[in-house]
Amino acid sequence: MSALTVSAADEKRVKGMGFLNNRGTDNFNGRIITVNGRITAAQQRCIAEAAEKFGSGEVVFTTRLTVEVPGIPYDKIEKFQEFIAKEGLVTGGTGAKVRPVVSCKGTTCQYGLLDSYELSEEIHKRFYEGYRQVVLPHKFKIAVGGCPNNCVKPDLNDVGIIGQRIPNFGQDSCKGCKKCAIEKNCPVGAAKVTDGILKIDESICNNCGRCAQKCPFEAMQEGTNGYKIYIGGRWGKKVAQGRALGKIFTDKEEALSVIEKTILLFKEQGRAGERLAQTIERLGFENVEAQLLSDDILKRKEEILSADLKA
Repeated sequence: MSALTVSAADEKRVKGMGFLNNRGTDNFNGRIITVNGRITAAQQRCIAEAAEKFGSGEVVFTTRLTVEVPGIPYDKIEKFQEFIAKEGLVTGGTGAKVRPVVSCKGTTCQYGLLDSYELSEEIHKRFYEGYRQVVLPHKFKIAVGGCPNNCVKPDLNDVGIIGQRIPNFGQDSCKGCKKCAIEKNCPVGAAKVTDGILKIDESICNNCGRCAQKCPFEAMQEGTNGYKIYIGGRWGKKVAQGRALGKIFTDKEEALSVIEKTILLFKEQGRAGERLAQTIERLGFENVEAQLLSDDILKRKEEILSADLKA
């Protein structure tokens, strides 16, 4: 097919389907959604076959854990979609909408404090698929990190969730050991024996859970699992560090509701073309946090979703 014969309107149309133009040609990269960076062996084989059959024979992995097949001619796009659909695969992940979720391997990682694959898959179904037709002021990225190591940089996403294990310190069981196992195992130096008793500096502690069950006198039990949520992060030409909400959520449904409230707030109060970080800066973090910690915005859900937004 000769180069540059696809109209701008058709290029925009297929971009909304997850096909990005290979600059200077009529070929496209087909962006395949992996849900959370995890696909089956059968799906991998299907993608490889599709790359050979319809594309350049190459497979490219993106920074957002999607898979792209480059070199797909415009007139083979629909056949490509039909071929990968045999293994339950779809294209997408573009536009001013909720983008595919990024997750670390906290489910199997030695440091993981939550089932990051299970959580990210639930977020994908509820907010990527469930909100796929909802147009937002700009792209909206979500990341799930299994622990405070921050391998997927949740605080540089519009919403980031980080697994937490809040220490459960039993002061009555503490012997004030000179060589304290808890102090030794704390990677951030938040736990120190002072005046014959262990003390944890909450301003330093990142709830990594490394101290759990390390005390031979059972002064530090398993701890409480939870979710720390950052909002307003952004990576790119203008970097913005996300800020953590003041509350550590111990209920998964409550944490998921915060994600939904953030999306709704962004749609209702964001301005076309601005990222969530800019919306928060304009409205004020304390104002946004107060809205996210109440349920008032959920009561207006249908009203917000039915409102037109020209992005």
